[in-house]
Amino acid sequence: MPHLNPVLHLWFPNIFEFKGGIQVYTQNLLQAINQEFTEPKFVVFDKLDKRPPETSLNFNKIDFRFSGHIPYFWQTPHFAINLIQAAWFNHPRLILCGHLNFAPVAFWIHHFTGIPYWIIVYGMEAWQIQDRWKIKALQAAEKIISISGYTRDRLIETQNLRYEKIHLLPVTFDASRFNITPKPDYLLQRYGLLPDQPVILTVTRLVSAERYKGYDQILHALPDIRRQLPDIRYILVGKGDDRPRIEQLIADLNLQDCVTLTGFIPDEELGAHYNLCDVFAMPSKGEGFGIVYLEALACGKPALGGNRDGAIDALAHGKLGALVDPDDIGMLAQTIIQIIQGTYPNPLLYQPEALRRNVIERFGFECFKKTLTDYLCQVL
Repeated sequence: MPHLNPVLHLWFPNIFEFKGGIQVYTQNLLQAINQEFTEPKFVVFDKLDKRPPETSLNFNKIDFRFSGHIPYFWQTPHFAINLIQAAWFNHPRLILCGHLNFAPVAFWIHHFTGIPYWIIVYGMEAWQIQDRWKIKALQAAEKIISISGYTRDRLIETQNLRYEKIHLLPVTFDASRFNITPKPDYLLQRYGLLPDQPVILTVTRLVSAERYKGYDQILHALPDIRRQLPDIRYILVGKGDDRPRIEQLIADLNLQDCVTLTGFIPDEELGAHYNLCDVFAMPSKGEGFGIVYLEALACGKPALGGNRDGAIDALAHGKLGALVDPDDIGMLAQTIIQIIQGTYPNPLLYQPEALRRNVIERFGFECFKKTLTDYLCQVL
């Protein structure tokens, strides 16, 4: 294992109390550092959480500094003062800025102290940057870590950044939680499905701010799909404030008998839901990457994503799945029909074990850990 003597400071908005893509990515990053470096001296500054969770996650080498216990009005000043004081008095070898929103602080610390910093970028927050201090911070960063080639390319195009300045650290996942199994009997019974009934699945948050996930497009494509697959069922997993609008759209399209909104499902049932489907579909146009594609592929399921966001990376530019224009409802319907009927022109989609093996080789935790370690060892 590499030895890490100098102090590494890591800044994150939150890690534990809200579960989203950025939070899962952050936890994986911390686990990788915790496993790979012996006797490290590194500190995590967490703006919104109050304390570490009482879970099986092992972060025994990490010194956490939380600001979530501070009254809301004072959280941002408390967090910022902690960052500045710690940088000034400890003078870490490197600051890893876990969100673009914090980058201007890193920029000014670097300006006055010379401490180098890296910035992690995820997706939409980095695609159309207008704030001049964020732009300055990106220009002055020693390294930018992007979770996808798509976001890297958008940054290069819009901010005129050098290609070699942006390094990829793609999303990873826990492959041991997702395995290939037959369609679970208990879910067939729960949702009133026949064993050979074709099922489309989407797993996402149903929140109004994330309608870009593409479930509307699938609903609009269902009438065309039903003409060739009359017994098709669409299972939409997730909860959120957008559900009443979705229910109204389902009624307007007369799809009540072929769409199931599951609401919240526990984590231990997620793998079973992937194994219930015949195709996982999320034709989004604002996804930074999309860990759900990896989870579905690890269950050996064909996956469909949009061709305008980080799904391009998750599905390896079409090698691991189908990519479609999210706004082309006709092409979306046709592609889903082809996948279910077994006529889509990518034979890998119909080889579950090969799909699983490929996604683990590309995006498994060991690969993620090695890439991150290689980056850090170059500096630390």
